[in-house]
Amino acid sequence: MINFELAPFAVDEEKSRGRFYLEDYDDAKYRSIFGRDRDRIINSSAFRRLQYKTQVFVNHEGDHYRTRLTHSLEVAQIARWIAGALKVNKDLAEIVSLAHDLGHTPFGHAGEDALNEKMRAFGGFSHNAHTLKLITKIETRFIEFEGLNLSWEMLEGVVKHNGPITDESKLHGYIKEYNNKYDLDIKNFPSIESQISAISDDIAYNNHDIEDGLRADLFQVEELFLLPLIGEIYQEILAKHPNIQRELLVGEAKKRLTLAMVMDVIDTAQKNLVENKIQSEEDVRKAGKSLVHFSPEMELAHQALKKFLMSNMYRHSTVNRMTANAQKIVGGLFDFYLKSPNCLPDKHAELAAKISEPQELATLVSDYVAGMTDRYAIKEFEELI
Repeated sequence: MINFELAPFAVDEEKSRGRFYLEDYDDAKYRSIFGRDRDRIINSSAFRRLQYKTQVFVNHEGDHYRTRLTHSLEVAQIARWIAGALKVNKDLAEIVSLAHDLGHTPFGHAGEDALNEKMRAFGGFSHNAHTLKLITKIETRFIEFEGLNLSWEMLEGVVKHNGPITDESKLHGYIKEYNNKYDLDIKNFPSIESQISAISDDIAYNNHDIEDGLRADLFQVEELFLLPLIGEIYQEILAKHPNIQRELLVGEAKKRLTLAMVMDVIDTAQKNLVENKIQSEEDVRKAGKSLVHFSPEMELAHQALKKFLMSNMYRHSTVNRMTANAQKIVGGLFDFYLKSPNCLPDKHAELAAKISEPQELATLVSDYVAGMTDRYAIKEFEELI
């Protein structure tokens, strides 16, 4: 185990800005602030449901494809790796990663697009905003307050996972509402740990989507040869091991590409920290740019890989059919419940009966549909529609 003191620009949980609701702990000397956040996320219903939510392939397509849960775990693992190398707070980088996808709808981005379209007249749907709503309001597990009452640093990391929000016109209603109540400093860049989580997300999904795409026969290994870096890695492995089984080849290539990307991020971030004279947590937020990203050379390889996956995987006819079906299910369920709110489960039906405003009812229905797993949404659609 590598032990180190935190760098001066890391988030020090001893100096945490705390939680919205004050709490007293009997086990304060045994559990850290961010350790408590991790426990609350892992024990939440929303986290468990990620096991049955789509990454790219619908859950029943096969047991070996990634789900939102396995993706989140891979992001967290990479984030701890990078955070350890930069001597910043590994726990915070991990918990932002574990929570960053909690607000996703069933069927991944296809479901989100469908729900956003249905909610367009009511302010739209954003999985990022829904994540904040889940952990601050919907996931109520305590008698004293609603939500999970996570630390300020954790909430900031989730809201600004993809960077600061400088244009308030693009601010989702719930984020705006919550930020007015508990200022998350949305116009400045997030902590370095949150920036690490964001780049770890890119590294994880690019690498595992190659593996899942090959497993599904959406494209072949030979089609990767022309891509910068990834093509070189595959050809180098095949040159040394021409008779290697495809599963071993893909696994070895994933390992090497992940390592190359992680090392590139670490080296680039270290240079950025020195060049920008970053000496404190506040320096990170006031830097005016992200400090954790790929080098220009790796960014070119990254963009080429994203373009390849977009053309050969995300827009493949097999995935397109799943996408169309997913949008039909999510959109159909939203329309059905909006028209017949008395068919919602008991607790939701009781709330709907007290609502007179169309936007409030649409939001209730949207929150309910967004919380569904893939298989539950399919079951409800078959039974009701």
